[in-house]
This record gives sequence, C-alpha cells and structure tokens, in this order.
Amino acid sequence: MTELCHSSPVRRLSHPAVLIAGILLIAMNLRAPFTSIAPLLERLHAALGFNATAAGLLMILPLLAFVVVSPWVPRLARRIGLERSLFLALMTIAAGIVLRVQGSTLSLYVGIGLIGAGIAVGNVLLPSLVKRSFAQHVALLTSCYVLTMGIMAAIASALMVPLAQGSSAGWQFAMLVVVILPVVTMGVWWPQLSHRSLPTAAKEAEKGAEKGAEKGAARPVRQAAVWRSPLAWQVTLFMGINSLLFYTVNSWLPSMLADNGFSPEKAGSLHGLLQLASALPGLILVPLMPRLKDQRLIAFATPCMSLAGFIGLWLMPGWALVWVLLLGAGSGASFILALSFMGLRARDAMQSASLSSMAQTLGYLLAAMGPPLIGALYDRQGDWQLALMVCASLSVLMAGIGWLAGRDRQLPEASASE
Repeated sequence: MTELCHSSPVRRLSHPAVLIAGILLIAMNLRAPFTSIAPLLERLHAALGFNATAAGLLMILPLLAFVVVSPWVPRLARRIGLERSLFLALMTIAAGIVLRVQGSTLSLYVGIGLIGAGIAVGNVLLPSLVKRSFAQHVALLTSCYVLTMGIMAAIASALMVPLAQGSSAGWQFAMLVVVILPVVTMGVWWPQLSHRSLPTAAKEAEKGAEKGAEKGAARPVRQAAVWRSPLAWQVTLFMGINSLLFYTVNSWLPSMLADNGFSPEKAGSLHGLLQLASALPGLILVPLMPRLKDQRLIAFATPCMSLAGFIGLWLMPGWALVWVLLLGAGSGASFILALSFMGLRARDAMQSASLSSMAQTLGYLLAAMGPPLIGALYDRQGDWQLALMVCASLSVLMAGIGWLAGRDRQLPEASASE
C-alpha cells in the first residue's frame, strides 16, 4: 500500500493517504445499508404487516434503483466532477437511512430506494476514481475496498438484532445507527470538494468541443464504442451472472436450509457467514492481483467455486457450512474481478466510467431478475433441486465468460470516424 502514496496524479489533487481512506470509507457505504435489513425482516413484518411478496420486493428494490440510476452517473460526473458526485451519493444514502425509519411502509420503501440510488452512484464512480488516481494499482486498491465493503456488511448484519433488542425503539434504532457510516465518510471526504476534477477523457472532450464539432462528438462516440465492444459485453455478463447468483443465494439461502432441516437460528448464522465469506477473498487477491499478467485462470476458477457450492447444496445439504463458504468466497472473488476489469480493460478513467455504467446497469438488471425467477421455480417444483441446477448451469456459463474477460486486453479507442 505504501507504493500507492507515490502516485503522481493523486498528489496534484489531495494527500494520497486521505484519498485512500476516503475510498475505503465510501466502499463501506456500498453494501451494509441495505444488506443489513435481512436480519430485521421478521420485525418489519410484525411492525408494518409485511407479507412475503412485500419483503421480496424490499430486498430487490436497491437493485432496481441501480438499474435506473447507473446509466446517468457518467453524465453526473462530467457535470459536477467525481468528488462532488460521490459526496452527493453519500448525502443520498444518509437521507435514505433517516427516511426509512419514520415508521410507515411508504417511507421505508422510498428510503430504501434513495439508498439504492446513492449506492448506484458510488458503485459506478469508485472504479473510475481508482483508475484516475491510482492507475498503476487498480487491482490492488479494488481488492482492498471490496474487502472493507464485505467486512462492514458482515458487521452491520451481525449488529442489527442485538441493537434492536437493546433499544426501546427496536428495529428503527438499529436501522438508524447505520447513518453513522455516511456521516463519518462525508466528514473525511469533505476536503476533496475543493477539487472539481473530471475524468481525463471528459476534460479532453471538453477541450475538443472548444476547437470544433468533430472533437466535440468524442464523448457519445466513446460511449457507443463501449457498448459495441465484445470485451465490454464479456465484462458485463461476468458481473451480471455473478450478481444474479449472489443475490439469489442471499435471498433464498435461509429457505433452502430450512427445507433441509436446519433451524432458523442455524440458517441465519450461515446466512451471516455468507456475507463474511464474500469479503475473505480480498485477503488473497490484494497481494495476488498485482502479480497476475492476466486474470484468465482466476476468472475461470472463481465461478467453479460457486458451481461446487450449488452442487453441494443440491446433493449434500448436510455439509452446508462448506458450501456456504465456497459460495461466498466464489462470489466475492468474482465481484472483485468484475470491478477490477472496469479499470483494467479501460484505457482511461472516462472509458472506465462508461464500462462501469454499462456493466452495472445490465448486471444489476440480471441480479434483480434472479431472486423472483428462482423463487418461481421453487413454487412450481416444490423443492430447490431445479433452482440449484439452474444456478449451477449459470456458474458454468460464467466460467467460460470469465476466461474471455480475463484476457490481458483493453477496449478499443474511440474515434470520430467509427
């Protein structure tokens, strides 16, 4: 990590240690505010009269917000800059956390939607910020911030029930405590607001617009070129299938385990372990990623871990502890790879933002479809066998796509003649 502090682009903007701290703190806000809801669903059901359909919608609402907001994020960054866009994201997350505990179903849904919108901005722009400020250390810093994201999500989930039990305000107090995360992060990030830095390509396009219409067209051409690139689609599908599988398991694992004789307490503990296991690959990938010439082998191997986990739950559910660890580690490692690809496969920060927007818009659209579709298979069959077979098949497809996305290649340069 010491080497990061010598990155010259960062020195022009801010002290690198402060910027790294800000990046890691922002990452802590990108999962915990909504994954920590799951342990409180029973209390929400009792307080607000939820049924299963309403609870399911609540869990995929942030993913739908990602789909709606992600395409607009690069435009926001070009207009007000990366730093201010990320600060606005933190404000939106904080507002959503406060709104969701006001005691009504409407405020809960709107609050969760705001949280999802704020997280969408952070999801898209954090890889671009890393690419701009630490171009030689994209994989290393991405692994670090995904690790902190997963650890904070696990901590928040573990604290929700004890906090609710220890306060007269119950679930409202527990869910409100999470507002500490964006508030502290805004305080650390505040010095960055003195810089209205745009991604490099955006600056170049603005200068080109002053010189003539030919260069002024560079930005839309660049974005169109990303959507036409087979490599961009490989990165997008790799992230999308992984997100679908992770959020499907995240939604249905307790039910899968309950149907195989696990107590609710044991199923809940294993669900928490899934969150923690998704953070653990960062401990390995932090030192490993910078040493890899390309990522083909690891991008092929991590979906195979998920494949083993799904087959294990299908054939030997009694060993659920092993399969949950494999599922969490496989999905967590694949998530780190997907985020790294957004920087490694792009030529500059603006192209990285466009690739990130594409991958996360379509990726989270797939993710939002996963839980209801897999749940429908369960309703039709009456058990989880077919659903697990489908998830295993998707893992095989993802492994093949990972081999392609992991090649040491970059997106083509955009030009007005394309």
